[in-house]
Amino acid sequence: MKIISKSVEIGGRMLTLEVGRFAEQATSAVLARYGDTMVISTVVASKQLSNLDYFPLSVEYVERLYAGGRIKGSRWIKREGRPSDDAILKGRLIDRSIRPLFDKNYHHDVQIIVTVLSVDGENEPDILGIIATSAALAISPLPWKGPVGSVRVGYIPPENGNSGFFANPGIKETPYSEMDLVITASEEKIVMLEASANETNEEIMLKGISFGKKEITKIIDCINDLTKEVGKKKIKPENNEPDEKLLAVLKKEYKDEITKSILARVSKEQEDDELVILSETIAEKYKDVYEKKEIEKALDLLFKKQIRENVIKFGKRADGRDIKTIRPIEVEVGVLPRTHGSAVFRRGQTQVLTVATLGSPSLEQLIESPEGETAKHFMHHYSMPPYSVGETGRIGFPSRREVGHGALAERALIPVLPSQESFPYTIRLVSEVMSSNGSTSMASTCGSTLALMDAGVPITNPVAGIAIGMIQENDKYALLSDIIGIEDFCGDMDFKVAGTKKGITAIQLDVKNEGLTEKIIKETLERAREGRLYILEKMLSILPVPRSALSQYAPRVFVINLPQDKIGEVIGPGGKMIRQIIAETGCDVNIDDNGHTTITGPDPTKVELAQKWIEGIIKDVQPGEVYHGLVKRILPFGAFVEILPGKEGMVHVSQMSTEFVSNPSSIVKIGQAVTVRVIEIDNQGRINLSMLFGEDAKKRPPKDHTLKRENRFERSDRPRRRKF
Repeated sequence: MKIISKSVEIGGRMLTLEVGRFAEQATSAVLARYGDTMVISTVVASKQLSNLDYFPLSVEYVERLYAGGRIKGSRWIKREGRPSDDAILKGRLIDRSIRPLFDKNYHHDVQIIVTVLSVDGENEPDILGIIATSAALAISPLPWKGPVGSVRVGYIPPENGNSGFFANPGIKETPYSEMDLVITASEEKIVMLEASANETNEEIMLKGISFGKKEITKIIDCINDLTKEVGKKKIKPENNEPDEKLLAVLKKEYKDEITKSILARVSKEQEDDELVILSETIAEKYKDVYEKKEIEKALDLLFKKQIRENVIKFGKRADGRDIKTIRPIEVEVGVLPRTHGSAVFRRGQTQVLTVATLGSPSLEQLIESPEGETAKHFMHHYSMPPYSVGETGRIGFPSRREVGHGALAERALIPVLPSQESFPYTIRLVSEVMSSNGSTSMASTCGSTLALMDAGVPITNPVAGIAIGMIQENDKYALLSDIIGIEDFCGDMDFKVAGTKKGITAIQLDVKNEGLTEKIIKETLERAREGRLYILEKMLSILPVPRSALSQYAPRVFVINLPQDKIGEVIGPGGKMIRQIIAETGCDVNIDDNGHTTITGPDPTKVELAQKWIEGIIKDVQPGEVYHGLVKRILPFGAFVEILPGKEGMVHVSQMSTEFVSNPSSIVKIGQAVTVRVIEIDNQGRINLSMLFGEDAKKRPPKDHTLKRENRFERSDRPRRRKF
């Protein structure tokens, strides 16, 4: 095969697109390289027309550990298994970037597989996957209105007059950026946005989008150059629109019935019933003229058109609201008695229960990818069971949609979480969708904020989210605040924005048309800010600040950083000491190689005991220090006193009294609390104590009591040698 390649510089590095090296039997394939990161995107379209009433597009993002020179850590399974959540999210990112630009009349199965072949630990493969897929579709014969380009935008507050924005920050640069903004755009419009941000204001976000759009222009030019050389002629699909005569008949004779079916769908009490009954009635009447499938398709089109027309012409939405009104909001917190934190957020018919659980830092999630292993201490999981929409269905592994919605709320909350140093817990949130009628992901974000606050997690600012929709006809458009399900289904946009009073923390934009202008995006962000502040006010009226104390059922965690030379002392020979601490306190104690130690337990008193025990072990006792201790053992020559948890010293009989002491038991008893002073740490690390203070300490003890500790042992306890 002849190899054709095109290159362009983006963000100071070369992006190269290549055709002809691999996958010659695919409909089209493009190998993309950025730095030493490489992906291949393949497109295959079936020859047969699908019977499905929606476009059957599937996008698979395949991670191979060999791309980073890694072998799976499991001892039993070395082959990669089901996609990770991260791989699913990257696949969705690609899907959302290309799906809106397919011809609506094209209904062949299309499968896109993006395989990560090499990662350099610096350049992310997800953006490269979008670009490679765009190029593969552009050169293919499929009816696709691309190409699009994609870029990741970072932002560091500007110095010395620079803009502060930079394209495709490396993996090492990302932690220093105030935003992580992914933009996919055509030459004219924005097709997809995905962002996480550190409470970034709307003005900076808009400037970041403009910056990214300029960089994307160079990528599109590169793809166009490639298409001119190797592109194939595009297929022109047949028009599948319903018959105009049928549409006219239905619109004239059944307009009132269609309006009634809209109201039924809005209430969701009889989902689809009215429209199904109507289609059966019409099919019976016109069975000699039209097929039932044609009638159903025509009714569906008229149904959508009427909803859209009502908004554009009259500003009236399907549920009777105007375009800015948010549905009634209800909030409850602390609804589950034995969980660490819980909240219910309800907006109209959308209701989400979110539960917060706190755990030991050792319960972090380990993630294995070609780039290496990472750990997560905060997780948000979203679950939308079939009953939430009044249906039966599958229960099991989370769907891609559930993974995506969970990740969106997770990103929205990360900027306001306390640091691991100040709040050393692993945090898991689970959002259970109890009822769904639009914008459950943003309801999950609101419910999650309240659940964290109910659990006593000291978040820096509360977060709320709202979904803004749009209906557009030619140059006219209307933005809809807090869309319901039917508006999402019939509309052109689902623009989710989450944030605090200060600014944006997360964005997710999906479109069903060919994209948005920057003007529409600006208006949407302004509308979202108004809605967000209104929702925050409702939330904070119920729980204004995080609870001052953790739930009594939440574990307590204490962190100690051990000096390297003390790790062995805390663990003890063969782990004896740490096992004793765990057994006697009932706490979970974990020590890593750097000495980072976590103590976790349900009882605060026991956690404090384990903490003091370990602190006692690592403390360097100094001569002259005074301790209040307990007598643990009594021997003929003195008593052993525990001055710190796990650390004992000996009080020789000569240091018990200024008088002669023949029996230590006459002075102290086992378990007795005594005050002692450190007088010496001998060359073997043994601690010698005294119960004498002030003038008594200056008096010379009787002669019989001046024997050293080791000599007393030799005289009284050492076995005599015998000759045989």
